[in-house]
Amino acid sequence: MIEIFIFYLHIIGSIYAFTKNWQSKGISEGFLSIGVIALFFTIGWALTGTIARLIYNDNLNIYFNTDTLSLILLVIPESIFYFYFFIKDKN
Repeated sequence: MIEIFIFYLHIIGSIYAFTKNWQSKGISEGFLSIGVIALFFTIGWALTGTIARLIYNDNLNIYFNTDTLSLILLVIPESIFYFYFFIKDKN
């Protein structure tokens, strides 16, 4: 359940980044922003998945597994990156 919520946040974030860059810079920049989000998500999930497997025991809970932990660990640097890359205005 936590995983699907995090995936929905990524979908909403990518739609926001696409529309913001599409309206201000054009459709190619909108697709590039989706590519940046997908690339950061893929590489980040691979890295945090490794960290989560090192620190988590699988026998603890059936609802909270290593993928959930890795996605939660991924949200922290992603939110900082997305704030500076997409949300903060460059004046």
